[in-house]
Amino acid sequence: MANPLRAEVVRLYKNLLYLGREYPKGSDYFRDRLRSAFTKNKLVQDPAQIQEMIARGEYVARELEALYYLRKYRAMKKRYYEE
Repeated sequence: MANPLRAEVVRLYKNLLYLGREYPKGSDYFRDRLRSAFTKNKLVQDPAQIQEMIARGEYVARELEALYYLRKYRAMKKRYYEE
């Protein structure tokens, strides 16, 4: 993949791998799913299609961050407020 988007794809993969450490189903589950998703699309050569996949991956990263923030917020709320 001698593509100028290669660095961006590798950065996205590393970022998602980092975010997957706290995944609710476990980091091994997340890592396996992540690896299979990237392996499935490794032969794509069209830059426009690669850009779409990068955008989808960045969306997933933002959703994971939101999930983690929500979980932390709920834990803090549970500690300090009784419902």
